[in-house]
Amino acid sequence: MLSYDSKRKCDWLKDMKQYTDQHIIKSWKKNVQPWVAAVREGEIEDRLLFTNQAIINAISSKTPKTVLDIGCGEGWLVRELVNAGIHSFGIDAIPGFIEYAQSAGGGNFKAISYEEISSHTFKEKFDVAVCNFSLLGHECVNHVFKQVATLLTRNGFYIIQTIHPVMACGESTYEDGWRAGSWRGFSNQFSDPAPWYFRTLESWKLLFIQNNFKLHEILEPLHPATHKPASIIFIGQLDS
Repeated sequence: MLSYDSKRKCDWLKDMKQYTDQHIIKSWKKNVQPWVAAVREGEIEDRLLFTNQAIINAISSKTPKTVLDIGCGEGWLVRELVNAGIHSFGIDAIPGFIEYAQSAGGGNFKAISYEEISSHTFKEKFDVAVCNFSLLGHECVNHVFKQVATLLTRNGFYIIQTIHPVMACGESTYEDGWRAGSWRGFSNQFSDPAPWYFRTLESWKLLFIQNNFKLHEILEPLHPATHKPASIIFIGQLDS
């Protein structure tokens, strides 16, 4: 009979084989409308309390003239940056999100999958590329990291905000691998939660280092009530 730890390891390995990046795309295509409603109607408490402002502050600290938002969703961050006088371009793999972003205006938006990102995708280079809770997959994220340096101006910055690995690990093993998704805390309009690929802190750091970035800063925004880091912000700079 398998021990509890051995069984948990087997279940974890089964999940790793079960999920792919395409499961994420399939899920988000189903949940465009409820997600847009959640963002625009202020249903996501953590975003309102600190993570939205945290990513805006991180970007603004680099005083960019141009920003590329990779995985822009319905476009709220692009609109905020444009209102601050920063030329911003938003892309997303989900055409439904881009339709909502374009209808709201306030920026430039285009439907582009992560796999399509390359030095030939854009006519301009950007001072900052940002991914705000938008790096959920495995192979597609590796591809973005390999390509993003080609999209930046000299000494440009790549800024990522994601769930803090230590807080997100829960009772699972602290090692890279797929995790089952959940819409816990969201409305019942959501369905088929997207899986996501968990990375340790060291794995995130290695992605920057292996792709010609030096880690300029690592920020850990604290939840104002719990005073625990619910997110982490990596700020990488091209190592010229």
